[in-house]
Amino acid sequence: MRITRRTLLLGAGAGVVSVLLASCTPEPEPTPTRTPTRTPEPGPSNGVPRSAGSIRSTWTTDQYAFGAVSFVPVGVGADTRSALARPVDDRLFFAGEATDEDAPGTMRGAIASGERAADEVRDAGDTGERIAVIGAGLAGATAAARLAAADYQVTVIEARDRVGGRLYSRVDVSWPVPVQLGAWLFGADDADLVDTLESEDVGIVDLAGVRWRGPDGDVEPPTSEPLTAAIATVRDAADDTSVADALTAAGIDADDPSTAALLALLATASGADAGQLSSWFAPPFPADEPRAARDSLLPFIEHTLDGVQVGLNQPVTRLAYDDTGVSVRMGTGEALSFDRVVVTVPLGVLQEQGIEFDPPLPFANRGAISSLGMGSVETVWLRWDEPFWDAEEAIWHTVGGESGIRTWINLRPATGENVLVGIVGGDAAARFAELDDDEAFAQAIEALGPYLA
Repeated sequence: MRITRRTLLLGAGAGVVSVLLASCTPEPEPTPTRTPTRTPEPGPSNGVPRSAGSIRSTWTTDQYAFGAVSFVPVGVGADTRSALARPVDDRLFFAGEATDEDAPGTMRGAIASGERAADEVRDAGDTGERIAVIGAGLAGATAAARLAAADYQVTVIEARDRVGGRLYSRVDVSWPVPVQLGAWLFGADDADLVDTLESEDVGIVDLAGVRWRGPDGDVEPPTSEPLTAAIATVRDAADDTSVADALTAAGIDADDPSTAALLALLATASGADAGQLSSWFAPPFPADEPRAARDSLLPFIEHTLDGVQVGLNQPVTRLAYDDTGVSVRMGTGEALSFDRVVVTVPLGVLQEQGIEFDPPLPFANRGAISSLGMGSVETVWLRWDEPFWDAEEAIWHTVGGESGIRTWINLRPATGENVLVGIVGGDAAARFAELDDDEAFAQAIEALGPYLA
């Protein structure tokens, strides 16, 4: 893979003119993490020792994401995702997890969307055409590789200084394992993807054992079956309702500590709270014992992009299209010409109008962009020189209390490392992303109080 941080040589202009962007100096990208090195602060009041290292995500406020995962709000139609994915004049094509109807919000959904968009380009165009793929995440990498293999001239244009998008493995010498700040957990439906990753020498580990913990100790695991049944019942109704209203209709108290804990878990998958989430399109509850990527996922993306021209630090601000092609305007003011473009930026970027379309997108595409929701999921990684906990279970859920982070992953059983990973979704994640580092890490430490040995 040919990646350049400062230059991008593209044979993409009218008459095959080469454009050299050697003098581009884009605005620094606010990365979705903060520095792991912090000024020591007083120890937590709950007795949990201060961590030796801390790294967090802030996808909700990241200008190249504006959220972590798409979701369907209550009342949004069944064809909204397909409307978002609809090609425009056979010039603009759309991919990304938000466009996939079968597995939105997942790695396999992103891959499937990239394959679909590439096939749509092939149906509309001819080999040898100049194709731009906007975004080097999983969907963009998949589309680019598929088109390059079909003898198209493919250029990937990425706003960040790295490939991967919302798949982000941060390797830091002070950490014993890569810090996974994006997608890295897999359920039963991800078996084929896991096989592919393992064939690429990405280590996958089992996260075995689940612990439900209340303020006074361990509690019986609550079952999600009543909630799932309540949601399934209203799916046959004439009108869509929120998940919260579906539970109320079934006589389930959403404020019950066990129910609230389950809904917090659902928010880590959907990015939305029960009052926002459509009961017709709510995702299933996350797997009780998921599998996890032990190694960096970056080599998988790089291998996918092997041989494809990639330009980093190149935010796209405008796409002007007509029956002759597409003009791609960069943040530097440079404009490049292509025959067709595949847009794979996150839904949040489209909603924030990070890219201007000229002419404006058709109503169906614009309506889908505004109708879908972009949810918040944030992750915080903490490590210690010595563990303060004695639990052997890999998955922890907090029931009751005022914890801001209710789901934790204990990596010690699977990796031998004293690392805990907190995951929070919905409005709680959005609030977490707005905190400064000291406040965020203090909140995380406070949430671990029930697990003090």
